[in-house]
Amino acid sequence: MTSSDVWVISGPSAVGKGTVCARLRQRHPEAYYSVSMTTRPPRAGEVDGESYHFVDVDEFRRLIDAGELLEWAVVHGSNYYGTPRGPVLEAVESGRPVVLEIDLQGARQVKENLPAARLVFLTPPSWDELVTRLRGRGTEDESTQQRRLETARLELRAQQEADFVVENVDIEETVDALVSLMGL
Repeated sequence: MTSSDVWVISGPSAVGKGTVCARLRQRHPEAYYSVSMTTRPPRAGEVDGESYHFVDVDEFRRLIDAGELLEWAVVHGSNYYGTPRGPVLEAVESGRPVVLEIDLQGARQVKENLPAARLVFLTPPSWDELVTRLRGRGTEDESTQQRRLETARLELRAQQEADFVVENVDIEETVDALVSLMGL
């Protein structure tokens, strides 16, 4: 097993990364699904250690300084997000395919650190649909939504950096496309 068995699922906020990865996990639990770390507070229903590892800024900075993150970024100008390095490398060494669900900044770092990793960029069927999905979540205030939409415009322009682009219209079709790409 090599880092070519590391699959990075990326795309703009509200494109459905979490939903797609959750469904992929239901269908293929044998893969290793990394749990990201963040300094943002948990949303309703999120569980520490399952949804994310929730830590404070000081702990996150300590992990950066210690080189314990495969990638990290300040996302939407306010919160740190990152991927713990150790569990990913252990999964690769044990022969399990790895799925990372992260933003474009983090995906770029993973490609730098693991050049054979494959980046799959999820796109919405349209800009209007992305806006509808983001506003429909009801998890962010208006200023946060605006910041996420500004970031989404930039990320969508960068989709050609990906190894594969998959339009997320229907969750089952999207997951079928990922399963085919990943050879699961």
